[in-house]
Amino acid sequence: MFDSVQKAFSLQSEIFDEYEKGNEILKWMRSVTHKHVLRHLRESDRILELNSGTGIDAVFLAKNGFRIHCTDISEGMLNKLNKKITEFKLQDLVTSQQLSFIHLDKLYGYSFDYIFSNFGGLNCTENLSDVFKHFSKILNPGGKVTLVIIPPICPWEIASFIKGNFSTAFRRLHKNGVTATIEGVKFTTYYHSVVRTIKALGPNFSIKEIQGLASISPPPYMTNFSKRFPGLYKILTRIDENLSHIFPFNRWADHFIITAEFNPN
Repeated sequence: MFDSVQKAFSLQSEIFDEYEKGNEILKWMRSVTHKHVLRHLRESDRILELNSGTGIDAVFLAKNGFRIHCTDISEGMLNKLNKKITEFKLQDLVTSQQLSFIHLDKLYGYSFDYIFSNFGGLNCTENLSDVFKHFSKILNPGGKVTLVIIPPICPWEIASFIKGNFSTAFRRLHKNGVTATIEGVKFTTYYHSVVRTIKALGPNFSIKEIQGLASISPPPYMTNFSKRFPGLYKILTRIDENLSHIFPFNRWADHFIITAEFNPN
C-alpha cells in the first residue's frame, strides 16, 4: 500500500504548491494550524515533522527560528522541499530524510522536543499505534506532539446527502477505510476519531488541546464556495475559530488538531 502512497504523492508534488496558492480554504486551515503549533512550541524545541510534503510548514517554522527534521515517504515531495531549503538558505535549520512514519525506529538514538504531522498524513495507516509506539523512543520527556487528523464525522459531508450525494455523505464511516485516488493512483484512507487517537497515544501522553478544523466552514475541496460567497465564507471561518475548542466542534470537522505532552513513568 505504501508504495502506492509514495507514487501518488510524488506525482502530486508537481502541482501541490500551486493548488494551495489558489485554495483560500486550505490556506486558512494551514494558518489556524500554525497558530495552534506556535502556542505549544518552546523557543529551543527541535521538531520532527512526519509527512512533511513540499515543506510549506517546515519553511514557516524555520522562518520562525525553529530547527526541524522533515520526513516523508514521497521522493517527489522531498525534492520540492530540498529546493526550498536551498532557495531560502535554511540549511542550518531544516534537514530532510525519505522515511515512512511506520519506520521511525530508524531515528532511534536521536531526540526531539516536538513531533508534528499535518493534514491527514496519518490517515494513510489503519493502525495509529504502528506510528505512535516509536514516539517514546525519540521524544524527550515533556515534549509534545501535534497531529492533524481526518475524523470519521464531517458535518459538511454528511449534509451532502440532502443533494443525494450518499457516497460522499457517509464515506468516512466505512470501518475498513475507503479508496482514495490522487493523480490516478489508488490507495486506502482510514478515518480516526479523537478517542481512537488518544487510545493509540497511550497513558504516557496527556492531552493539552483539541481543536476542530473546518467544522462550520466548508472543507478545502469546496474551494468554489469561498470564491462565490467570500463574505459568508469569512463569517463561517470566524464562527469556526470561536467554536473550535468546544464539543462537538473540536471532534466533528474536516480535520481535528490534537496536542499531547509526553510524560514517561
